[in-house]
Amino acid sequence: MYIINDLSIGGAEMMLYKLLAETDRTRFAPVVISLMHHAALRQRIEALGIEVYTTKMRPGLPSPVGLWRLVRLMRRIKPDIIFGWMYHSCIAAHLGKLFSSQRAPVLWSIHYSIGALEKEKWLTAMAIRVCGFLSKLPTQIIFVSRAAQSQHYPLGYDLKKSCVIPNGIDVSEFVPSPEARLSVRAELGLPENAFLIGLMGRYHRMKDHANFLRAAALLSKLHPEAQFVLIGRNVDPANQKLCDSITRLGLADQTHLLGERHDMSRLAAAMDVFSLSSAYGESFPNVIGEAMACEVPCVVTDVGDTGWILGNTVRVVPPRDAVALADAWREMIDVGPTGRRDLGRQARSRVIENFTLRSVVARYDSLYEQVLTKDAPIGSEIISSPVIASLNATLKETGAQ
Repeated sequence: MYIINDLSIGGAEMMLYKLLAETDRTRFAPVVISLMHHAALRQRIEALGIEVYTTKMRPGLPSPVGLWRLVRLMRRIKPDIIFGWMYHSCIAAHLGKLFSSQRAPVLWSIHYSIGALEKEKWLTAMAIRVCGFLSKLPTQIIFVSRAAQSQHYPLGYDLKKSCVIPNGIDVSEFVPSPEARLSVRAELGLPENAFLIGLMGRYHRMKDHANFLRAAALLSKLHPEAQFVLIGRNVDPANQKLCDSITRLGLADQTHLLGERHDMSRLAAAMDVFSLSSAYGESFPNVIGEAMACEVPCVVTDVGDTGWILGNTVRVVPPRDAVALADAWREMIDVGPTGRRDLGRQARSRVIENFTLRSVVARYDSLYEQVLTKDAPIGSEIISSPVIASLNATLKETGAQ
């Protein structure tokens, strides 16, 4: 039983959908509980033949009625494993288990990296703190990035029962496509050789669209031919604040707002450069791996595990630094088509070697079987990095391992 806040389209939600789509149904029978509402992914999950339920909770604090609906669903379905997908759902999983008297093990999936807790919305910060307090209860905590794993340790999270399983990229769907390059430019009314820099992500302060646009304005002074394509929920002409920023920066003729789309593999493959301008909160951004799989070189801000995902294939710049972002884009223009193709091929190779969806699903399947046989890999999957190694040493010194 996967419990998730809602089924709107986002990175964590799409990863759940991809996991469900690839699950071996001869071995596992998944169901999904959406706490708040079904939203865009409901029909896509149901088309897989997977039942989707909702507790009809409203945004904010859990309601007694919504919790009671969750309890009734747990009693009726009697899941073998309960899986909380993000903070609020992790809490709901334990509350539901408590009041339904289920004995099923609970797993957590954490998809968020934390910059400064005091800057989070109070409800999110409270959920993060509560999960830290409860972190000894789940059988296993899965972080999707090494950065997120290390950042949760100072908040009291029990890393002895944690592992890192990154998000998976479908390298059969996200592929290089000359046809996509031509068709997207035709859709936008641009010449075939137009230089496209893309950004994919919902309109939210963590995505820092303002930083992207400031960098776009700087680059345009040297390269007025550059075009900027922004894709995501509420990234459309109806967003007056965003449109005002574009007009104020003199980018109206160069910026294309496409809103929420379902042809992401086509759009990703059409880019000359993919960019991520996020200021915080990213853990393992799917969109980076997807662009890399399309052999599109990337320029991203240093948040979450972006540096690990990219390796040496592209450019990583500080967050909230429009000058650095614009300079990195300029470098991508200066290396020319051949240089970008070389970087793109290296990027796809890295995804195939490290982050394919098939390999990630296999790790989840293995984890489920180990949990069901009471042989969960407690603490065996903490991935080494300078930060994690330091935390492991601390744990060892205190006798926690």
